[in-house]
Amino acid sequence: TAGQPFCYWFGPTNTHRKWIQGSGQRLWGINPDSLQGKLPPFLPDVPEVREDFADYLGEVQAFDAALGVLLEQLESMGELENTLIVVSGDHGIPGFPRGKCNLYDFGVQVPLAIRWGRRIPAGRIVTDFVNLMDLAPTLLEAASLEPPSVMTGRTLIPVLTSESAGRVDAARDFVITGRERHVAPIRAGQVPYPQRAIRTDKYLYIRNFEPERWPMGEAMGFGRPEAPWPEANELANETYAAFGDMDASPTKAWVILNSDNAEWRPYFDFAFARRPGEELYDLIADPYQVHNVASDPAHAEALETHRNRLMETLHATDDPRVTENPPRFELPPYTTP
Repeated sequence: TAGQPFCYWFGPTNTHRKWIQGSGQRLWGINPDSLQGKLPPFLPDVPEVREDFADYLGEVQAFDAALGVLLEQLESMGELENTLIVVSGDHGIPGFPRGKCNLYDFGVQVPLAIRWGRRIPAGRIVTDFVNLMDLAPTLLEAASLEPPSVMTGRTLIPVLTSESAGRVDAARDFVITGRERHVAPIRAGQVPYPQRAIRTDKYLYIRNFEPERWPMGEAMGFGRPEAPWPEANELANETYAAFGDMDASPTKAWVILNSDNAEWRPYFDFAFARRPGEELYDLIADPYQVHNVASDPAHAEALETHRNRLMETLHATDDPRVTENPPRFELPPYTTP
C-alpha cells in the first residue's frame, strides 16, 4: 500500500551453484585467459579453473544487473532516498577450495554495502570488523525498536551515520566466525566439523576442535566405497559424490582427479586434507592464508593472544561448543524423523 512501510527481501541464486559452463565469457564477455596469474595461490591456475572462476564473475554481473533494476524501481516509486538498502553475501564462493564452508577469508569475507539516503554519508569505505548478525539489531534500531537482550550482534547505526571512513569504532578490531555443519550425511554418525576463528588486522587464528575429522567430509561421501573416484561429470554436478561439504563444480572435479600428480597435490590438500587443531596466519606476510605459523616460535605471542581472546569471547557469548559437554551440535538429529 502506498505510504506504508515495507520490508522486501531479494534472495537471488545467481552465485549459487550450478552455473552454465562457459557462460562467463559467452554472456558477459569475461575471457578466462584474462584471469591467468590472478587466481589465489590455493587455486590451480589451469584453463578449467579459470573458466569456472569466469563463470562465477559472470553470475556476479547478473546479480549486479538485477540490483540495478530494483534501485530503478525504488526511484520510480519516489522511495529510493527513504529506503534503507542492505546488499550482502552470505558466505564465500561455493565449489572452490577454501571458499564456502571454510573460515579462511575466501570463505567468510562477503560484500556489505548499505545505503539510506541522506541518513548515511555516502561514498565511504569503512574497515571496521562486522558480522552479519549485526544486521538484525541494526534494522531494529533503524525502525526505532529495541533489540532483544539475547542478540549478541551489535548495531551498526553509529558506524553508518558517522562522517568518518576507515576504522570508525575502535572497539570493532576483531570478528569471530564459526562453523559446525553444512550438510549431514557426509561423515559417519552425521557428526559436524566444529571450527571457530578470530580475525584481526594482522592475524587469522582458527581452532579446529576435532582435527581427526575430514573438514570437507569423508572422501567418497557417507556410505560410498573408498575407490575409485567418481568420474569428472559426477564430481562436477553431484555434491555428495565426494567431500560433500564442498559444492559440486568443475574446479572440485579437477582438483580431485589430479590429486595423484605431485605438482597438483598441494591444491588437493588445501581443499580436503585433515587440518591441525590450531591454525595461525600472518596476514601481512601471507594474505591468502596458505602458510600456517601456529608452530613458529616467532609467532608464539600472537598465537596465545588470539587463542585466549577467541576462547574468552566464546565463553562470554555462551557458545555451546565450549560451554556444554557434549555440545548439542554433536547430538543429531535436530528434528524428529
